[in-house]
Amino acid sequence: MTVSQKQRIVILGGGFGGVYTAIYLEKKLKYRADIEVVLVSKENYFVFQPMLAEVVSGSIGILDTVSPLRRLLPRTTLFIRDVEEINLEQKTVSLSPGFRPRQMILPYDHLVLALGTVTDFRGLPGLYEHAFPFKNLADAVALRNHLIHVLEEASIEPDPAMKKELLTFVIAGGGFSGVEVAAEMNDFLREVASRYRGLKREEIHVILLHSGARILERELAPDLGEYAQNILRKRGVDIRLKTRLRTASQNAAILQNGEVIPSKTVVSTVPSSPHPLIDTLTLPKERGKVSVDETLQVVGSTSVWALGDCALVPYPGADKFCPPTAQHATRQAELVAKNLLASIDNKPRQTFQFTGLGKMGSLGHRSAVAEIIWGIKLSGILAWFFWRTVYWWKLPGLDRKLRVGISWFIDLLLPADFVQLKLTEKNAIAQAHYEPGEMVFEQGDVGDCLYILVKGEVEILVTQDGEQKSVAHLREGEYFGEMALLKHQSRSASVRCVTPVELLMLRRGDFQSLISNLADLRTSMESVMEKRLLTDPQEP
Repeated sequence: MTVSQKQRIVILGGGFGGVYTAIYLEKKLKYRADIEVVLVSKENYFVFQPMLAEVVSGSIGILDTVSPLRRLLPRTTLFIRDVEEINLEQKTVSLSPGFRPRQMILPYDHLVLALGTVTDFRGLPGLYEHAFPFKNLADAVALRNHLIHVLEEASIEPDPAMKKELLTFVIAGGGFSGVEVAAEMNDFLREVASRYRGLKREEIHVILLHSGARILERELAPDLGEYAQNILRKRGVDIRLKTRLRTASQNAAILQNGEVIPSKTVVSTVPSSPHPLIDTLTLPKERGKVSVDETLQVVGSTSVWALGDCALVPYPGADKFCPPTAQHATRQAELVAKNLLASIDNKPRQTFQFTGLGKMGSLGHRSAVAEIIWGIKLSGILAWFFWRTVYWWKLPGLDRKLRVGISWFIDLLLPADFVQLKLTEKNAIAQAHYEPGEMVFEQGDVGDCLYILVKGEVEILVTQDGEQKSVAHLREGEYFGEMALLKHQSRSASVRCVTPVELLMLRRGDFQSLISNLADLRTSMESVMEKRLLTDPQEP
């Protein structure tokens, strides 16, 4: 085949499913030039999530579990962007703009959906604003910085009630993620608190909420769940069973039974849902996930495949579906790679046969629980050693193995570090300066901001039949750019600066939040938009 006849496999998602699909494809395509592999990911790195809770406590470094995608996938074409739209009929994927405010359209021959899940706080008022999610590296870093900030404030707080509120930490969710983050937080906070002159270890109050009768009830056998429960309670974790978090405020966690727990720290590891893009696809779905057959091809499709958390994968030999675990995702990735190539080469496809090797969970403080093949159960330091050995071995790349091994060794010898990284946050409203003749945006660009003129003058330009004409001038105190945001379309005109200009920019997400909650503001902006359309239908 010539280069122009290459078949393109586009993989969406930079988690276990997507990255390992690309890894296995690279291995199998080593001597083939007729197929191109493309991976689309929000980040240019892969995070080994089973160790994420240890980032919170500092047992391992922030970047120790992060592997650069370009090192893992040297033969794969990478697009580090968000996916905005999938067109199944035209077989294209629309990617978010980069520095140039234009969408990128990526055609494909075969599409692999490995988009995973997202934190879903819909129907839970207050959690989006005040609860910490725990799904990715940014969440772990943000939580760690917050914990250190809370300790700093509590150490100098004179009011006993406020101090108690600062030192109360609520975690919702008694699965592996919630248990592991609660254990790491508890160990870290109690160890570090002793180094503050104004704090005592016994003042730390970590509360773990779980809706079931025991923690890890879906993940492990009852005796291992009971063991985990007892260990955490002995270490001071307040486990509240058959209890749900209803909402959160800036100062408290509010439970379903009406109890209010004053706290500045609420962590929610539940719930999660498939990526929002999955809802937009006209594919067979069940429980919000894409339905696939035993070969991991989407039911009724010949060019779309799905795996991992966003897919409903039949469990071999049983009337149920595979759990959303890393070990299943990596095995599914290997099978997708095999079956993709078999489909391209018109060869028979294989079925998914992996049933699992067991489950493990860390309890912090050199203890863990594990249930492995043949019904073998481990707990305590032996399970902890097994947990670390297995996950260390599965870390991709020798460099990451060395980094994590060294971090673990240092953690055994030295006390925990509690440096707070104050990373600069983007303000909802940004400022910008332009010189005369510079373009603020151009016709056809993606509508990403509302602009407010603080100083200066701009002109509105419209291109029709290849000719550009000026249709309006705007001055200090006026705004522009609302039309593309309200109508969810690209810019219908260009804006050029006539004089030096100072602008305030409200980003699309914040603009949508404002008009969604302030009906009068939306009505006012729509009225201005209609007037501008009557004046010139091309104005932005």
